[in-house]
Amino acid sequence: MLYEFDTQQIAEITQQETTDEQLMARIQSRDDAALAALYRRHTPLLRTVVSRVVHNEHDADDLLQEIFVELWNRAESYDEAKGKALGWMVTLARRRAIDKIRRRQAYSRAEERLRLETEHEPQQTRHEGVEDDVSAAERAEIFKRLMATLPPAQQEALHLAYYRGLSQREIAAQTGIPLGTIKTRLELAIRKIRTAILAIGGADEWSMAHA
Repeated sequence: MLYEFDTQQIAEITQQETTDEQLMARIQSRDDAALAALYRRHTPLLRTVVSRVVHNEHDADDLLQEIFVELWNRAESYDEAKGKALGWMVTLARRRAIDKIRRRQAYSRAEERLRLETEHEPQQTRHEGVEDDVSAAERAEIFKRLMATLPPAQQEALHLAYYRGLSQREIAAQTGIPLGTIKTRLELAIRKIRTAILAIGGADEWSMAHA
């Protein structure tokens, strides 16, 4: 989207020495040329902000696109009276980058916890050494498929706990659902996924991963 704007429109906006705040006002009026002008003006700075957090050029490029899409979608929430547009953009970029790291760490913790759950299962039905033979990508795909089989309420609780790294109390506070209910949903979800993983492990070389 950011590369399909009218070049003449962008040039006109730039030549007028418009401020970031004026560009944001145009974006709030759904002026996509203003978004492109802001993109050209601040990409180097925002790339630096993001790169300092994620330390990965590919992730930084992806995040930059996401940041400007979010900027476009959330433009109405910007209030010039509360601060400069650039400061708002930098905060948005930093939060996006930190969320990226947290999701990555949360997913790693989820994988590790599920691995420990299955390793300590008293009745071992898994095929010997199967888990070592399955790539991380395959395990991730299987985990997503298993999550999709859970009831929506359990999916939500598991997603918030493992992909967003929220504690049970934080989930309860964010969703307005009683803490006891959150605990029950997570326990049921983990139990179901653990049982499914054990069943898959006893199947024909994790055939589900290649379905």
